[in-house]
Amino acid sequence: MSGRLVLAASPIGDFRDASARLITELASADVIAAEDTRRFKRLCSDVGIVPTGRVVSYFEANEVERTPALVADLTSGLTVVVITDAGMPSVSDPGFRLVSAAVDAGIAVTALPGPSAVLMALAVSGLPSDRFCFEGFLPRKAGERTKSLQALERETRTMIFFEAPHRLLASLSAMKEVLGSDRPAAVCRELTKTYEEIRRGTLAELEQWAADGVKGEITIVVHGASPSDDVGDPAQWVVQVQALEGAGMTRKEAIADVARTTGARKREVFDAVVAAKGEM
Repeated sequence: MSGRLVLAASPIGDFRDASARLITELASADVIAAEDTRRFKRLCSDVGIVPTGRVVSYFEANEVERTPALVADLTSGLTVVVITDAGMPSVSDPGFRLVSAAVDAGIAVTALPGPSAVLMALAVSGLPSDRFCFEGFLPRKAGERTKSLQALERETRTMIFFEAPHRLLASLSAMKEVLGSDRPAAVCRELTKTYEEIRRGTLAELEQWAADGVKGEITIVVHGASPSDDVGDPAQWVVQVQALEGAGMTRKEAIADVARTTGARKREVFDAVVAAKGEM
């Protein structure tokens, strides 16, 4: 008789957000796979429980190694609870590998609903919430980060990102360059914690705010692109770029402005300009 895998949504800042079901499951589980065992013990102390099950560490560096043993526990009939430092396991956190392996083994998988930085940031951002996508963390390297954002230039859904505080400025700067300085966005900092802060504005305004340094857990919400089936004629883009250059803009600024106003990708406008120059 197989056991049960439980993905446990944990508080993202305030331990009082722990649900009654979470407390019950943690107290009674046979095995608890915790991303950080020290933080898990702190949570247990905060909510007043003493787990009776075996506690093992389960984080990014040991997921591959630990997953087979946890699947063995499940197939032997044990209940295994996966809990990360904050939020729902497998969402930019450990858990996906074990869920996939459990599904392949025919083991029941369920989740305890609860706190989510993704959904909370979306809800308080003031940006459209009917359609959205979660993009996780952007790449750390500048070139890869730019490429990832370029792939999202025409994304019409509201976009949600996680980011480390020391990389926030670089990410906002890259977003401004690729998505447009006037694109509405919100930076949500320290959600549910004592110093919770929601900053709303354009990407340019948020970049300026972040220049002095920002601390804490960060979630970024960015307005999607305006839907447009017709982004115009490449020849017209070239004319517009030339006109803006004549008015004093640099070519880079002119290309970005034309891309923003037409809905075309910067790369498309750039290629059109280069092609036109080659034909002269």
